Amino acid sequence: MEPELIFNRTDVKDIHLCYESENVSCIMEITPSTIRVLLYVFLGSLSVLTMCGNLLIIISIIYFKQLHTPANYLILSLAVADLLVGALVLPFIIAASVSSCWYLADLICNIGHSLDVSLSSSSILNLCFISIDRYYAVCQPLRYRTKMNYHAAVIMIVVSWGVSALVGIGIIIMGLNEGKCKGKCFSFHIPLSSITACILSFYLPAIIMLSIYLKIFLVAQRQARSIQNTNCQSIKSGASVSKMERKATKTLAIVMGVFLICWTPFVTATTLNPLINYFIPISVIETFTLLGLSNSMLNPFVYAFFYSWFRAAFRMIISGKIFQGRFANSKLF
Repeated sequence: MEPELIFNRTDVKDIHLCYESENVSCIMEITPSTIRVLLYVFLGSLSVLTMCGNLLIIISIIYFKQLHTPANYLILSLAVADLLVGALVLPFIIAASVSSCWYLADLICNIGHSLDVSLSSSSILNLCFISIDRYYAVCQPLRYRTKMNYHAAVIMIVVSWGVSALVGIGIIIMGLNEGKCKGKCFSFHIPLSSITACILSFYLPAIIMLSIYLKIFLVAQRQARSIQNTNCQSIKSGASVSKMERKATKTLAIVMGVFLICWTPFVTATTLNPLINYFIPISVIETFTLLGLSNSMLNPFVYAFFYSWFRAAFRMIISGKIFQGRFANSKLF
């Protein structure tokens, strides 16, 4: 049974409402000013770090010609989605969550919520397509250049953004007919639209990514064992194979671990909450929401920072060297 969201002023006396003159007002949550300031600082810093990290990736791929590859264009699309999360979604989350009540127009709330769902979905779908790119790179290296060309990359990018836009618009349309109290922008008591968003934006991409990375891991181990058997008398070769296995394990653990750690708490809580009579507090789900969005800040580190050529590009950008001459054709690797 869905919890009661609409409060009648004749039934309550000692609580504050967002709209004192309304019988359908949400309860005003009284947050100490010190905690609110700390939340503003934390969320503001998260937004800035997300924008700066992803902006470095965008500039690097656009400026340096050596990075103009189909795989990097997928990373560029991911960085754009994550940059917009930091620039548009996180400030909206600050305004909607930290403030006790929402007094702006419902249209602004719907637009912000749609951007939240769309950009988060785009980020996740781009991660999914990157896993497909890596599948061909590791499992079918001879067919990689023909399968993962510029045309394929463009199609993947268009699909990720197109599907994300449709999901964002669809979730808003589904939520319009589901009631909520007046004075709050986010309502976490909308089972149909929330569960649908979780299925389309997390469960399906997560299953695809887990399956692909498991296949990559198994193929990488099989290739390593094959090399070891071929060079069974070479100690150096055995050490090299062991290093390859550790690197493959570490990379896949980081890729999937960060993604699952960031998003699993939110989607699990959102899916289970209607089934347990909304036992999980809204403040906890809001915290899980921010944890999921923090994946957009961590993606630059996971998908780019451990590559030596991106680190070289970042150093040239941060030092301002690219403004002192023409370095677009510089050899980064």
